[in-house]
Amino acid sequence: MLCGGVSATKPATAEIQEIADQVKSQLEEKENKKFPVFKAVEYKSQLVAGTNYFIKAQVGDEDFMHLRVFVSLPHENKPPALSSYQTNKAKHDELSYF
Repeated sequence: MLCGGVSATKPATAEIQEIADQVKSQLEEKENKKFPVFKAVEYKSQLVAGTNYFIKAQVGDEDFMHLRVFVSLPHENKPPALSSYQTNKAKHDELSYF
């Protein structure tokens, strides 16, 4: 992958679901609500001084959100951080840099 460039969209893996799960409580706190469904569907990644993950997450029957999660380099020993998110997304909405 090109440093700084954003990858193509790929189906979410177990690793991506784990990253999403680690920031779920941060999102619930920001939105002041609980998400009984929280399934990573697809993602893009961007290699920076760590990795930005752009994750499309299903949060309801037909409700989706786009998450930007920063995962620092391993030696920094920090948990994933929810950098930004977009609400009111649909399954067909393209996942893009934000």
